[in-house]
Parts: sequence; structure tokens; C-alpha cells
Amino acid sequence: MPRIAGTDIPADKRIVVALTYFYGIGGALSKKILRELNIDENVRAKDLHEDQLSILGAHIGKNYNVEGQLRRQELQNISRLRSISCYRGMRHRIGLPVRGQRTKTNARTRKGRKKTVAGKKGVKEMR
Repeated sequence: MPRIAGTDIPADKRIVVALTYFYGIGGALSKKILRELNIDENVRAKDLHEDQLSILGAHIGKNYNVEGQLRRQELQNISRLRSISCYRGMRHRIGLPVRGQRTKTNARTRKGRKKTVAGKKGVKEMR
């Protein structure tokens, strides 16, 4: 397995796909990086030379936030929103959808499993 910028990438996959194993690099960005460095997209990761791997790692490390640095940045952004108590920060704090989605019927991913609440007692039982 080749190692680029502290992350193991799968050796048997094409390099354009292998780069997407980085947190923060998707398909379009992977193609853009390879175009900038003049590396063929169809070459397998195991077939890259050491100098190509080092150039690739240096380019990614210098120009893009990936892996731990990106995760840290996202956590800092969310904690900043929480600390200033804006609407988005409050939604993060109480675990509800942040971007305006409905919560009456959906949002199970954010809200968690259903919590069953006892139904109202019948009118006859109240007397």
C-alpha cells in the first residue's frame, strides 16, 4: 500500500479513485489534483514512482486541508457557532437539523430513535 501524506491508499485501485480515500478529497478534486500534476488518472497506485508519490503528497499537504486538519477545522467552526449562540449553533447543541429541514416527520438521523409517549387517557376514564 502506498502511503501519501500519512494515509495508506489502496494499491490496486486507479490513482483517481485511491485519492478519494483521503477525508476531504472527492472525485472532482482528485481529478483536478492529477491534472495539475500531469499524472495519468488510469495508472494504478502501486505503479506510481516514489518521486510521483512524494510530489503528490507535498502538493496535497501544501494546498488542501485533509484528514485531521480538516476535521479539526470543522469542529472549531461548529464550536464557534455554539459559543455565539446563533440559530445554527443552537440546532447543533440540541441535536436537530441545522439547514432548515422539517422535523415533524423526518430527521430521524439527527433526533435518534423514536421515544414513545403514552397516549391521552380516554374521556370515560377521566370521570
